[in-house]
Amino acid sequence: MGRRSALGLMGLGGLLTAGGAAAGVVGKDLILPASAESGSGAVDLGVGGSVKDLTAPTYAPTGRRPRYRRATWTEQFQEGHEWSAGGEGTASSDSDGETFTRGDRSYRVTTRGDGVQSFVRRTGMESMDLKGKMLRLVFQVEDATHLERMEFYLGSRKLTNHFSWTFHYHAAKGTNYVQSGDWVTVHLQWANVTGASGKYDLSSRGEPSDRSGFTDMSFAVYDDGKGPVTYRLQAVEVVPDTTDVFPKGVVSITFDDSHRSVHDFARPVMDRYGMPGTLYNIADAIDTEPFMRIGQMRSLQDSSGWEMAGHAYSLKAHEASYPKLSAKEVDDDFRKLREWLVARGFTSEHFAYPHGAFGKTRDGVPVDLLAARHFTTARSIISETTESFAPAMPHRLKALTGINDGKEIGGETLADAIGAGGALDRCARSGDWLILCLHRIVEGVPTENTELSTKGLDRLMREIDKRGIEVLTVQEAMAHYT
Repeated sequence: MGRRSALGLMGLGGLLTAGGAAAGVVGKDLILPASAESGSGAVDLGVGGSVKDLTAPTYAPTGRRPRYRRATWTEQFQEGHEWSAGGEGTASSDSDGETFTRGDRSYRVTTRGDGVQSFVRRTGMESMDLKGKMLRLVFQVEDATHLERMEFYLGSRKLTNHFSWTFHYHAAKGTNYVQSGDWVTVHLQWANVTGASGKYDLSSRGEPSDRSGFTDMSFAVYDDGKGPVTYRLQAVEVVPDTTDVFPKGVVSITFDDSHRSVHDFARPVMDRYGMPGTLYNIADAIDTEPFMRIGQMRSLQDSSGWEMAGHAYSLKAHEASYPKLSAKEVDDDFRKLREWLVARGFTSEHFAYPHGAFGKTRDGVPVDLLAARHFTTARSIISETTESFAPAMPHRLKALTGINDGKEIGGETLADAIGAGGALDRCARSGDWLILCLHRIVEGVPTENTELSTKGLDRLMREIDKRGIEVLTVQEAMAHYT
């Protein structure tokens, strides 16, 4: 590998040993060695700081990383590739033999800093049939401070005809799927198409008019107009989707925070349809008001087939969110949570970040790197694109949150999710994995965007059932591809 090459977080699951420690370089030369003698390890940042004496996980993940999907077509930007950088927003571009994650180079581009489109593009290729396929992108943004958004175009006739995916909007605050210095993998599915032009169009239910005859591709980046962005493109690939396994897709219905209303109000509705859920639990909250009791958790698991997963050990850590804690505090909370779950007969190895936040701890360690020491997957609340089988980054699972049927309370309205061209329609037509994140269920009219009424939940279940979409827990869904 090159002097500054990195395996990146996209390969993290494959780097984990049985002891939960990473066996290689991750992100910006970040390694997680383990001491066989002491049973503890240290996160070595390699740039002037480390977190020492992390306690070895009592229960390291046993779930294997999903089988890597071999591409049926690939461009990895090695010597001799026929793509070129362009757009008025491009300041410079060249082959980069120092920072890469495949082969011996990547393609580096720096934007001009004025908010105008920069792209890496190739046209006039041999015609492609993408029925039953999805796109896989591997890239890095060196410093995402001035990143505004990222798009991908697929089309013909020099992109006169094209479909487009806006697959990342960068937030100045909050957690972003694309973070500075990380090698990021994104899957683009037909369910996520955001626009069409020329002879291509989308039906009222979000169905693309064409899935073949494509000769042109373009990877586009916009900075925020306040400064340049340097990005590296490592791979653009075509890989099989899962319409042959799940022709109408999969929905996972997840609930955060252990609210008792999930047992009292959601369970009776979902039992009628035979649909299980995944409950992400806060250990400290169990057996206190207004949260669930341990017996109710066991009943959900043993009688209704639900999954009892993890959300945090302490309420204090949950309320703070992990990026405000130190790496050792976060790692301890993960470890105690797994110990608590296993000791009570709950064997799920799946997790949801408090407030969806998986950025860096206050001492600079990526939270998702720590999560991978203890859990097979970790779910966010990012929903720029729908999750895929196998997930592009298992410790950054995407989920649609804020679904409610209240009035003018923000979030994602239930009507939009279940209506024509909404999330359910797109899932049913594309064979992908739609993860829904819910919180409280109420009997009356919701007053917060984290609430859904019992009538609304019944309507959601009915619409899923009507479309023939399979409902699986996160654990069940992952079992298909590990």
